[in-house]
Amino acid sequence: MSGNRCLLDTNIVVAILNQEPSLANHLTGITVYLSAIVLGELYFGAHKSARITDNLARIETFVAQYPVLDCSKTTASHYGQIKQKLAVKGRPIPENDIWISALAVQYGLTLVTRDDHFKQVDGLLLETW
Repeated sequence: MSGNRCLLDTNIVVAILNQEPSLANHLTGITVYLSAIVLGELYFGAHKSARITDNLARIETFVAQYPVLDCSKTTASHYGQIKQKLAVKGRPIPENDIWISALAVQYGLTLVTRDDHFKQVDGLLLETW
């Protein structure tokens, strides 16, 4: 881990919830944060699944362990800057991922993800698990 404070992307949380063996020791010795955006994506996934109640319970148990970061005026400012830079590059990424990036930049957190498109965001610290 390049930093000891990280923000988990949705695909990482899903892998953890699915008890992916390669992630067993990754959460040791670091400070983990979640974003309200990732939480929304997790709830959406649970509500469209065949096991809504079970998946909601798994999410609640996991989320209770970590602070959830909400968006603020400062986050919105970072969002605007990031989106403009991506537009100039001609390299858009999904809207939710711009918000997740903005939170990571705002708080100086390493974003842990498996999505390569985050590499388009200037100044974003990334880690792949």
